Amino acid sequence: MNRRTSLSLFLLLGLSFATSLSAAAPTPQKILFLGNSITKHGPKADIGWTGNWGMAASAEDKDYVHLVTKGLTKTDAPAPQTFVQNIAEFERNYATFDLATKLKDAANFAPTLIILAIGENVPALKNDEEKALFTKQVTSLLTTLKGPNSPKIIVRSSFWQNAAKDQCLKQACDTVGGIFVNIAGLDKVEANYARSERPFKNEGVARHPGDRGMQAIADAIVKAVPQP
Repeated sequence: MNRRTSLSLFLLLGLSFATSLSAAAPTPQKILFLGNSITKHGPKADIGWTGNWGMAASAEDKDYVHLVTKGLTKTDAPAPQTFVQNIAEFERNYATFDLATKLKDAANFAPTLIILAIGENVPALKNDEEKALFTKQVTSLLTTLKGPNSPKIIVRSSFWQNAAKDQCLKQACDTVGGIFVNIAGLDKVEANYARSERPFKNEGVARHPGDRGMQAIADAIVKAVPQP
């Protein structure tokens, strides 16, 4: 075998090896986070909030979204792609919320993992009819987002514990085959509130989970995510 033939064979083998590695590279996980101000809230000067991440973490990388993403990032795989959407409007107006239009971008993201963290802004569910309607609408929301890809689904209970709302969230989660993460009790620990870490101008902001609360939420979610 002459030198030119040897060089050509070497290059061919190298190309074949690189192609093989490329084909074997894992597809990045795509995580959809749907929530309210605990998930993401832009700056609002009148309440003294200047961040653009989960209220009231001290920094972007301290909110539960970024902590969960970091917790699910494997050293031998690409970092997950994320899509984060505040759907507090759904919480307040779940009976009339236009799922198809307002969740279009989230559905088109085609997530492999959906994390739903709502409940805090839902008006009190005063009777069985309201509970049934809320359950139905949450089920429809999750069904809309599932699409044909059968993503894993995590539904988190409310940070400010509410038995009626959490029961509805769990029922909807069970209906679509998701995993319900019960974080009941976190709101009973003062250290989990942002007000325990630093002063705030607005009491509503101060009542949000701080860095410790965000970490506790993230730990519960990461622990619940099924491993491949």
